[in-house]
Amino acid sequence: MSGPVPARVDGTAKAALLGLIDGAVDAGWSFSRACAVLELDRGRAWRWQQRRAADRLDDARPGGNPIHGLLEWEEAEILALFDEWADVDRSHRKLAHRGSYEQRVWVSPSTVDRVLARHGLVLPGVPRPARTVKTPWPEWCEWRPNQLWCWDGSQFERCLAAKYAYAIVDLVSRKWISTHLTANPDSVAARVLFQRGLDNEYLLTDELRARLADPASTLPDDDTAIPLLLAISDNGTEMHALETRRFMALCSIAQHFGRPSTPTDQAWIESLWGHVKREHPHLMAITDPVVLAAELDRVRVHYNSVRLHEAIGYVTPNDEHEGRGDAIRAARQDGTRIADEQRRAWHRNQR
Repeated sequence: MSGPVPARVDGTAKAALLGLIDGAVDAGWSFSRACAVLELDRGRAWRWQQRRAADRLDDARPGGNPIHGLLEWEEAEILALFDEWADVDRSHRKLAHRGSYEQRVWVSPSTVDRVLARHGLVLPGVPRPARTVKTPWPEWCEWRPNQLWCWDGSQFERCLAAKYAYAIVDLVSRKWISTHLTANPDSVAARVLFQRGLDNEYLLTDELRARLADPASTLPDDDTAIPLLLAISDNGTEMHALETRRFMALCSIAQHFGRPSTPTDQAWIESLWGHVKREHPHLMAITDPVVLAAELDRVRVHYNSVRLHEAIGYVTPNDEHEGRGDAIRAARQDGTRIADEQRRAWHRNQR
Protein backbone atom coordinates (compact mmCIF):
# COMPACT_ATOMS: atom_id res chain seq x y z
CA MET A 1 0.00 0.00 0.00
CA SER A 2 1.40 3.42 -0.97
CA GLY A 3 0.02 6.94 -1.00
CA PRO A 4 -2.80 8.39 1.11
CA VAL A 5 -5.38 5.99 2.47
CA PRO A 6 -8.50 6.04 0.26
CA ALA A 7 -11.69 7.69 1.46
CA ARG A 8 -13.42 4.32 1.90
CA VAL A 9 -11.68 1.06 2.84
CA ASP A 10 -13.11 -2.22 4.04
CA GLY A 11 -12.81 -3.64 7.55
CA THR A 12 -9.85 -5.89 6.70
CA ALA A 13 -7.76 -2.93 5.50
CA LYS A 14 -8.70 -0.90 8.56
CA ALA A 15 -7.64 -3.74 10.87
CA ALA A 16 -4.30 -4.04 9.06
CA LEU A 17 -3.60 -0.30 9.32
CA LEU A 18 -4.51 -0.25 13.01
CA GLY A 19 -2.20 -3.24 13.53
CA LEU A 20 0.68 -1.32 11.95
CA ILE A 21 -0.05 1.68 14.18
CA ASP A 22 -0.20 -0.52 17.30
CA GLY A 23 3.13 -2.15 16.39
CA ALA A 24 4.75 1.24 15.83
CA VAL A 25 3.47 2.58 19.16
CA ASP A 26 4.74 -0.53 20.98
CA ALA A 27 8.15 0.09 19.35
CA GLY A 28 8.30 3.59 20.82
CA TRP A 29 6.72 5.69 18.04
CA SER A 30 4.11 8.30 18.81
CA PHE A 31 0.58 7.76 17.58
CA SER A 32 0.73 10.92 15.45
CA ARG A 33 4.05 9.95 13.82
CA ALA A 34 2.75 6.50 12.87
CA CYS A 35 -0.35 8.05 11.28
CA ALA A 36 1.77 10.57 9.37
CA VAL A 37 4.00 7.85 7.91
CA LEU A 38 0.93 5.86 6.81
CA GLU A 39 -0.64 9.09 5.41
CA LEU A 40 -3.73 8.47 7.50
CA ASP A 41 -5.62 11.24 9.28
CA ARG A 42 -5.10 10.91 13.03
CA GLY A 43 -8.76 11.57 13.88
CA ARG A 44 -9.82 8.93 11.41
CA ALA A 45 -7.47 6.37 12.96
CA TRP A 46 -8.77 7.23 16.41
CA ARG A 47 -12.39 6.65 15.29
CA TRP A 48 -11.38 3.30 13.81
CA GLN A 49 -9.92 2.31 17.18
CA GLN A 50 -13.21 3.11 18.87
CA ARG A 51 -15.15 1.06 16.31
CA ARG A 52 -12.67 -1.83 16.59
CA ALA A 53 -13.46 -2.04 20.25
CA ALA A 54 -17.16 -2.46 19.33
CA ASP A 55 -16.33 -4.86 16.45
CA ARG A 56 -17.81 -2.47 13.85
CA LEU A 57 -14.92 -1.79 11.50
CA ASP A 58 -16.92 -2.52 8.32
CA ASP A 59 -18.82 0.51 7.01
CA ALA A 60 -22.63 0.44 7.08
CA ARG A 61 -24.58 0.69 3.85
CA PRO A 62 -24.61 4.30 2.55
CA GLY A 63 -27.80 6.25 3.04
CA GLY A 64 -28.38 5.42 6.66
CA ASN A 65 -31.81 4.13 7.60
CA PRO A 66 -34.37 6.44 5.92
CA ILE A 67 -37.96 6.33 7.14
CA HIS A 68 -39.13 5.73 3.56
CA GLY A 69 -36.60 2.97 2.90
CA LEU A 70 -37.61 -0.13 0.98
CA LEU A 71 -38.91 -2.98 3.11
CA GLU A 72 -37.57 -6.51 2.84
CA TRP A 73 -40.81 -7.98 1.48
CA GLU A 74 -40.93 -5.25 -1.21
CA GLU A 75 -37.41 -6.08 -2.36
CA ALA A 76 -38.36 -9.75 -2.48
CA GLU A 77 -41.42 -8.93 -4.63
CA ILE A 78 -39.26 -6.94 -7.05
CA LEU A 79 -36.95 -9.92 -7.45
CA ALA A 80 -39.94 -12.20 -7.93
CA LEU A 81 -41.33 -9.88 -10.60
CA PHE A 82 -37.98 -10.02 -12.36
CA ASP A 83 -38.08 -13.82 -12.40
CA GLU A 84 -41.65 -13.93 -13.73
CA TRP A 85 -41.88 -10.94 -16.08
CA ALA A 86 -38.38 -9.95 -17.21
CA ASP A 87 -38.75 -11.59 -20.62
CA VAL A 88 -42.10 -9.85 -21.19
CA ASP A 89 -41.65 -6.35 -19.80
CA ARG A 90 -37.92 -6.03 -20.58
CA SER A 91 -37.44 -2.68 -18.78
CA HIS A 92 -37.37 -1.47 -15.18
CA ARG A 93 -40.11 1.08 -15.94
CA LYS A 94 -42.56 -1.54 -17.12
CA LEU A 95 -41.56 -3.87 -14.29
CA ALA A 96 -42.39 -1.15 -11.74
CA HIS A 97 -45.82 -0.66 -13.27
CA ARG A 98 -46.27 -4.42 -13.51
CA GLY A 99 -45.93 -4.59 -9.74
CA SER A 100 -48.80 -2.17 -9.18
CA TYR A 101 -50.81 -3.70 -12.04
CA GLU A 102 -50.58 -7.08 -10.31
CA GLN A 103 -51.24 -5.36 -6.94
CA ARG A 104 -48.07 -6.83 -5.48
CA VAL A 105 -45.70 -3.93 -4.86
CA TRP A 106 -45.85 -0.17 -5.40
CA VAL A 107 -42.40 1.27 -6.13
CA SER A 108 -40.84 3.72 -8.54
CA PRO A 109 -38.95 2.62 -11.68
CA SER A 110 -35.69 3.96 -10.23
CA THR A 111 -36.18 1.78 -7.13
CA VAL A 112 -36.63 -1.30 -9.32
CA ASP A 113 -33.47 -0.36 -11.23
CA ARG A 114 -31.42 0.02 -8.02
CA VAL A 115 -32.66 -3.26 -6.51
CA LEU A 116 -31.86 -5.20 -9.67
CA ALA A 117 -28.41 -3.59 -9.93
CA ARG A 118 -27.68 -4.44 -6.30
CA HIS A 119 -28.39 -8.09 -7.02
CA GLY A 120 -26.50 -8.12 -10.32
CA LEU A 121 -29.65 -8.63 -12.43
CA VAL A 122 -29.94 -7.12 -15.90
CA LEU A 123 -33.14 -6.77 -17.92
CA PRO A 124 -32.89 -7.72 -21.61
CA GLY A 125 -34.24 -4.36 -22.78
CA VAL A 126 -35.88 -3.60 -26.11
CA PRO A 127 -33.50 -4.15 -29.03
CA ARG A 128 -32.75 -1.03 -31.02
CA PRO A 129 -33.95 -1.10 -34.61
CA ALA A 130 -31.32 -1.66 -37.24
CA ARG A 131 -29.74 1.52 -38.54
CA THR A 132 -31.16 2.46 -41.90
CA VAL A 133 -29.67 4.58 -44.66
CA LYS A 134 -31.79 7.19 -46.40
CA THR A 135 -32.18 6.54 -50.11
CA PRO A 136 -30.80 9.51 -52.09
CA TRP A 137 -32.93 11.32 -54.61
CA PRO A 138 -32.33 10.53 -58.29
CA GLU A 139 -29.55 12.41 -60.02
CA TRP A 140 -31.92 14.05 -62.49
CA CYS A 141 -33.69 16.01 -59.71
CA GLU A 142 -33.10 19.75 -59.64
CA TRP A 143 -33.67 22.05 -56.69
CA ARG A 144 -36.43 24.13 -58.24
CA PRO A 145 -40.21 24.47 -57.86
CA ASN A 146 -42.40 21.74 -59.34
CA GLN A 147 -39.60 19.18 -59.24
CA LEU A 148 -39.96 17.67 -55.75
CA TRP A 149 -43.44 17.11 -54.34
CA CYS A 150 -44.16 15.51 -50.98
CA TRP A 151 -47.61 14.10 -50.23
CA ASP A 152 -49.41 12.41 -47.37
CA GLY A 153 -52.74 12.37 -45.60
CA SER A 154 -54.11 13.47 -42.27
CA GLN A 155 -57.37 12.80 -40.47
CA PHE A 156 -60.17 15.07 -39.27
CA GLU A 157 -61.99 12.72 -36.91
CA ARG A 158 -65.17 14.76 -36.46
CA CYS A 159 -65.92 14.69 -40.19
CA LEU A 160 -66.95 11.04 -40.35
CA ALA A 161 -68.29 11.16 -43.92
CA ALA A 162 -64.89 12.17 -45.35
CA LYS A 163 -62.26 12.35 -42.63
CA TYR A 164 -59.15 11.63 -44.73
CA ALA A 165 -57.48 14.70 -46.21
CA TYR A 166 -54.55 14.40 -48.63
CA ALA A 167 -52.24 17.24 -49.61
CA ILE A 168 -49.16 17.91 -51.74
CA VAL A 169 -46.45 20.38 -50.75
CA ASP A 170 -43.57 21.57 -52.92
CA LEU A 171 -40.24 20.97 -51.15
CA VAL A 172 -38.46 23.97 -52.64
CA SER A 173 -41.09 26.69 -52.30
CA ARG A 174 -43.19 25.06 -49.51
CA LYS A 175 -46.26 25.81 -51.62
CA TRP A 176 -49.37 23.83 -50.75
CA ILE A 177 -50.13 22.48 -54.22
CA SER A 178 -53.48 20.73 -53.83
CA THR A 179 -55.87 19.05 -51.39
CA HIS A 180 -58.33 16.20 -51.63
CA LEU A 181 -60.88 15.11 -49.02
CA THR A 182 -62.12 11.53 -49.14
CA ALA A 183 -63.82 8.81 -47.13
CA ASN A 184 -61.48 6.11 -48.44
CA PRO A 185 -57.67 6.34 -48.30
CA ASP A 186 -57.00 4.48 -51.53
CA SER A 187 -55.39 4.83 -54.95
CA VAL A 188 -58.41 6.76 -56.26
CA ALA A 189 -57.68 9.51 -53.73
CA ALA A 190 -54.05 9.59 -54.89
CA ARG A 191 -55.06 9.95 -58.54
CA VAL A 192 -57.53 12.76 -57.82
CA LEU A 193 -54.98 14.56 -55.63
CA PHE A 194 -52.20 14.51 -58.22
CA GLN A 195 -54.44 15.25 -61.17
CA ARG A 196 -55.72 18.29 -59.30
CA GLY A 197 -52.17 19.32 -58.40
CA LEU A 198 -50.93 18.99 -61.98
CA ASP A 199 -53.89 21.03 -63.15
CA ASN A 200 -53.25 23.75 -60.55
CA GLU A 201 -49.63 24.06 -61.70
CA TYR A 202 -50.51 24.00 -65.44
CA LEU A 203 -48.59 20.73 -65.89
CA LEU A 204 -51.61 18.76 -67.11
CA THR A 205 -51.10 19.05 -70.86
CA ASP A 206 -53.59 17.93 -73.53
CA GLU A 207 -51.37 14.95 -74.34
CA LEU A 208 -51.34 13.93 -70.69
CA ARG A 209 -55.11 14.37 -70.40
CA ALA A 210 -55.63 12.10 -73.39
CA ARG A 211 -53.26 9.51 -71.97
CA LEU A 212 -55.09 9.47 -68.65
CA ALA A 213 -58.48 9.30 -70.32
CA ASP A 214 -57.57 6.17 -72.30
CA PRO A 215 -57.81 3.13 -69.99
CA ALA A 216 -55.62 1.09 -72.37
CA SER A 217 -52.76 3.59 -72.53
CA THR A 218 -49.36 2.35 -71.41
CA LEU A 219 -45.78 3.55 -71.48
CA PRO A 220 -43.12 1.61 -73.38
CA ASP A 221 -40.77 -0.46 -71.24
CA ASP A 222 -37.72 1.28 -72.74
CA ASP A 223 -38.97 4.80 -72.02
CA THR A 224 -35.85 6.82 -71.04
CA ALA A 225 -37.39 10.29 -70.76
CA ILE A 226 -36.60 12.25 -67.60
CA PRO A 227 -39.63 12.16 -65.27
CA LEU A 228 -41.71 15.26 -64.84
CA LEU A 229 -41.18 15.38 -61.08
CA LEU A 230 -40.48 13.23 -58.03
CA ALA A 231 -43.30 12.32 -55.62
CA ILE A 232 -42.00 11.71 -52.08
CA SER A 233 -44.15 9.80 -49.59
CA ASP A 234 -44.14 7.25 -46.81
CA ASN A 235 -44.87 3.55 -47.28
CA GLY A 236 -48.66 3.67 -47.01
CA THR A 237 -50.82 1.14 -48.81
CA GLU A 238 -52.27 3.76 -51.13
CA MET A 239 -48.75 4.91 -52.04
CA HIS A 240 -47.63 1.41 -53.03
CA ALA A 241 -50.90 0.42 -54.69
CA LEU A 242 -50.61 -0.93 -58.24
CA GLU A 243 -53.14 1.60 -59.58
CA THR A 244 -51.21 4.46 -57.96
CA ARG A 245 -47.96 3.29 -59.53
CA ARG A 246 -49.63 2.96 -62.93
CA PHE A 247 -51.12 6.46 -62.67
CA MET A 248 -47.75 7.94 -61.65
CA ALA A 249 -46.06 6.23 -64.58
CA LEU A 250 -48.63 7.58 -67.03
CA CYS A 251 -48.08 11.07 -65.63
CA SER A 252 -44.29 10.62 -65.87
CA ILE A 253 -43.99 11.04 -62.11
CA ALA A 254 -41.29 9.06 -60.30
CA GLN A 255 -41.96 7.82 -56.77
CA HIS A 256 -39.60 7.98 -53.80
CA PHE A 257 -40.44 6.25 -50.51
CA GLY A 258 -39.03 7.14 -47.12
CA ARG A 259 -37.68 4.68 -44.60
CA PRO A 260 -40.23 2.68 -42.59
CA SER A 261 -41.14 4.25 -39.24
CA THR A 262 -39.16 7.40 -40.11
CA PRO A 263 -41.61 10.32 -40.51
CA THR A 264 -38.72 12.80 -40.75
CA ASP A 265 -38.11 11.52 -44.27
CA GLN A 266 -41.40 13.27 -45.14
CA ALA A 267 -40.90 16.21 -42.78
CA TRP A 268 -42.26 18.78 -45.26
CA ILE A 269 -45.78 17.36 -45.40
CA GLU A 270 -45.76 16.53 -41.68
CA SER A 271 -44.88 20.17 -41.01
CA LEU A 272 -47.67 21.37 -43.30
CA TRP A 273 -50.40 19.39 -41.52
CA GLY A 274 -48.96 20.35 -38.14
CA HIS A 275 -49.13 24.08 -38.95
CA VAL A 276 -52.61 23.79 -40.47
CA LYS A 277 -54.13 22.03 -37.47
CA ARG A 278 -52.35 24.16 -34.87
CA GLU A 279 -53.08 27.53 -36.50
CA HIS A 280 -56.64 26.67 -37.56
CA PRO A 281 -58.05 24.50 -34.74
CA HIS A 282 -61.65 25.07 -35.88
CA LEU A 283 -61.00 22.60 -38.71
CA MET A 284 -60.96 19.76 -36.20
CA ALA A 285 -64.54 20.54 -35.12
CA ILE A 286 -66.14 20.57 -38.60
CA THR A 287 -68.49 17.64 -39.29
CA ASP A 288 -69.76 18.52 -42.78
CA PRO A 289 -67.36 17.39 -45.55
CA VAL A 290 -68.50 20.17 -47.88
CA VAL A 291 -67.71 22.80 -45.27
CA LEU A 292 -64.39 21.14 -44.42
CA ALA A 293 -63.34 21.04 -48.10
CA ALA A 294 -64.22 24.72 -48.52
CA GLU A 295 -62.33 25.66 -45.35
CA LEU A 296 -59.26 23.68 -46.43
CA ASP A 297 -59.26 25.53 -49.76
CA ARG A 298 -59.54 28.85 -47.95
CA VAL A 299 -56.72 27.95 -45.56
CA ARG A 300 -54.59 26.80 -48.51
CA VAL A 301 -54.93 30.21 -50.19
CA HIS A 302 -53.98 31.94 -46.93
CA TYR A 303 -51.04 29.57 -46.39
CA ASN A 304 -49.67 30.16 -49.88
CA SER A 305 -50.26 33.88 -50.31
CA VAL A 306 -50.35 35.52 -46.85
CA ARG A 307 -48.47 33.47 -44.28
CA LEU A 308 -44.71 34.13 -44.16
CA HIS A 309 -42.73 30.89 -44.07
CA GLU A 310 -39.59 30.71 -41.92
CA ALA A 311 -37.92 27.91 -43.92
CA ILE A 312 -37.79 30.00 -47.09
CA GLY A 313 -36.60 33.24 -45.53
CA TYR A 314 -39.91 34.77 -44.39
CA VAL A 315 -41.60 35.12 -47.74
CA THR A 316 -44.83 33.47 -48.81
CA PRO A 317 -44.74 30.13 -50.67
CA ASN A 318 -46.23 31.86 -53.71
CA ASP A 319 -43.36 34.37 -53.68
CA GLU A 320 -40.79 31.59 -53.61
CA HIS A 321 -42.67 29.43 -56.12
CA GLU A 322 -42.98 32.25 -58.63
CA GLY A 323 -39.39 33.48 -58.29
CA ARG A 324 -39.90 36.63 -56.22
CA GLY A 325 -38.30 35.28 -53.04
CA ASP A 326 -34.69 36.32 -53.75
CA ALA A 327 -35.68 39.90 -54.59
CA ILE A 328 -37.81 40.23 -51.44
CA ARG A 329 -35.05 38.87 -49.19
CA ALA A 330 -32.47 41.14 -50.85
CA ALA A 331 -34.78 44.15 -50.46
CA ARG A 332 -35.11 43.45 -46.75
CA GLN A 333 -31.33 43.29 -46.33
CA ASP A 334 -30.89 46.54 -48.25
CA GLY A 335 -33.71 48.20 -46.33
CA THR A 336 -32.28 47.12 -42.99
CA ARG A 337 -28.84 48.44 -43.96
CA ILE A 338 -30.20 51.78 -45.16
CA ALA A 339 -32.35 52.19 -42.04
CA ASP A 340 -29.30 51.53 -39.86
CA GLU A 341 -27.28 54.15 -41.76
CA GLN A 342 -30.10 56.68 -41.37
CA ARG A 343 -30.34 56.05 -37.61
CA ARG A 344 -26.58 56.48 -37.21
CA ALA A 345 -26.66 59.73 -39.23
CA TRP A 346 -29.52 61.08 -37.10
CA HIS A 347 -27.68 60.34 -33.84
CA ARG A 348 -24.49 61.97 -35.17
CA ASN A 349 -26.42 65.13 -36.03
CA GLN A 350 -27.97 65.23 -32.56
CA ARG A 351 -24.52 65.38 -31.01
